[in-house]
Amino acid sequence: MPSFCRHNRFAANCPICSKEQAEAAAPRSSGVRSTGGHVTRKRTTTASGARSRSTNNNLRVRKVTRASDDGFRSSLVPGIKATADAERLAEEIAFAQARLGTLAAAPPGLYAEVASEPDREEAAWLAFLIAYLGPLDGDDPFAGVRAARTTWASGELPDLADVPLGPRTSHQPSRGTATFVAYRGWAERAGSQETAFRGETVWRPDRRFARVYERMALQGLTRDARFDLLVALGQLGSYELRAASLQLGGDDETTVAAKRVFGIGDTLLLERRAQDLADAGEVQIAALDVGLWNWGRPRAQRATLGVAADEPDADAYASVAGALGL
Repeated sequence: MPSFCRHNRFAANCPICSKEQAEAAAPRSSGVRSTGGHVTRKRTTTASGARSRSTNNNLRVRKVTRASDDGFRSSLVPGIKATADAERLAEEIAFAQARLGTLAAAPPGLYAEVASEPDREEAAWLAFLIAYLGPLDGDDPFAGVRAARTTWASGELPDLADVPLGPRTSHQPSRGTATFVAYRGWAERAGSQETAFRGETVWRPDRRFARVYERMALQGLTRDARFDLLVALGQLGSYELRAASLQLGGDDETTVAAKRVFGIGDTLLLERRAQDLADAGEVQIAALDVGLWNWGRPRAQRATLGVAADEPDADAYASVAGALGL
């Protein structure tokens, strides 16, 4: 007796099910292939969510853990299938929203210097160093930045030997000072850092954010550092900058987490679903940047990124959790 498949076709005639059956019957590849006498490893993903990638014979493994599917479903986050994961996302977005509020109202440490520095070139340079090197976890989050700090006027490039780097750092030791050189060249081409960040005076804050982000595609400056630099400058009141999207794309940690949360890889749909979540949760879209990034890390490894307290914003948590139906 012929049977119907889940696509409401005869199982034997369904092109989708036939392909799946053929793939299931085929021998599995070991994930290693030989090319010209060299052995390379292909990118693999295990059932548990661990993903590995090799570059120039250096194997990097990112292990992703997920709570068990307990029937949780929300159209806002179709990739999440467990209540614990949804609650964790609400917590991380609420923490990120609290961080944005702290930067705007009472910036800590070197962020306060950026906000109060009368020399706009020195202020922008310090903000860049913070974003590029990254605040540390612990009692002195700006220790690494202070150790490497130079002045813009001196033209001296930071010496990063033995300088501790934050968990969201953009720096790769193999690049040396190349990113600093690229940043100085970017500012010089514009005339100054101030001119580069200000752009056209007629631009709206969201337009300015998008255009400056696009123009600051520098060697060694990751999406995370570039985005957080502009967010910080906007929150600190240095420039009229406001994110209207997450600028997702590539394989950075925030984009990877967004793909898991929103259950899709298309960049346009990722941005749309991120905006829908921010609107429903009544938080800034920028809060999803650090929120998603921290959500992709183990719970015990939340990075506070320069703020003194790590408590989520209670109102933001209630709003996001309510939107998710928690």
